[in-house]
Amino acid sequence: MTRRIVFTPRPHRAFTLVELLTVIAIIGALSSLLLPAVQNARESSRRSQCSNQLRQIGVAALNYESARGTLPPGAVAREYAAEPATPHTFYRWSALAHVLPHLELGAAAAHVDLDVPLYGNNLQVTAQNRDGVAQMIGLFLCPSDRGERVNPAFGPTNYAVCTGSGLDGGSPLESDGLSFINSYARLAEATDGTSHTVYAAECLLGETPPAGTLRDSADPRLVYGFTLYVPMTEQGCQSTSQWNVTDPPGFSWANGELRSALYNNYRPPNSREFDCMGAKIFAPKEVRNAAYGWHAARSNHPGGVNSQYADGAVRFVSDEIAPTVWQGQGTRAGGESQSP
Repeated sequence: MTRRIVFTPRPHRAFTLVELLTVIAIIGALSSLLLPAVQNARESSRRSQCSNQLRQIGVAALNYESARGTLPPGAVAREYAAEPATPHTFYRWSALAHVLPHLELGAAAAHVDLDVPLYGNNLQVTAQNRDGVAQMIGLFLCPSDRGERVNPAFGPTNYAVCTGSGLDGGSPLESDGLSFINSYARLAEATDGTSHTVYAAECLLGETPPAGTLRDSADPRLVYGFTLYVPMTEQGCQSTSQWNVTDPPGFSWANGELRSALYNNYRPPNSREFDCMGAKIFAPKEVRNAAYGWHAARSNHPGGVNSQYADGAVRFVSDEIAPTVWQGQGTRAGGESQSP
């Protein structure tokens, strides 16, 4: 007689609530560990890309100097023969505009005419340059920032060249750095040493706060205070609650102003103080509307900013750098001996 062996499956035991909560807790803990690591890796990549872009700008400036004997001007001011009444400072073309051909951006350069002012006497962009200055140029945008227009008529920039220490009240005229209005400086003028002299750095794209925004509610990283008195003074800048007036910081790569493609080292990187701007309104046409300002280097990279030195190297400068050292690195011939 054959005996049959019957296997009876054991009933499936469901997860208990305690086990389920334990699994969820483990997954949550793993996510909390992995997510920051992924975010840090992404930011490290963005910072590296930003550094490479700034390096390309610096190399382009050096190539400009090799070809023409001087670095590109930080901004331009000269008479416009077709309309002699136009203030000379309305030319305004930035160093970034001048180095477009050296960045292999010949197509972009073909759409701007540097022989006419950026702005006409009517305060509008000259007709032949409207399409050109509106171009969005990815090389001028840090991937850690939002990469959007802050003025619909212009392509923005996260990069600006350095006028110097800013200790002259934020003047754009004959300042102590390598880039200012009609600078046309030579590398040989950087007697502090090219490795000790900042040529360019990154800045954040700004915003336009609502009308009536109080000082305590404004974001000092993204707006600047405006004062009618120039040169800049701490008292004047601390007392104003007028923000931006017209255009936010970084609004135009083409515009060589201290709210856009120029900056200085008066305030340390990522300063908690507001940037401050003003204009020389009542003055001869040669310098009328020259834009003064304290425009700080700023970034969304934790702990500092990418900075391009005149020797072609890009270094990450800590927010904790001593203000006097940072100001000294902005000068071309200040006699400072500090190392970057």
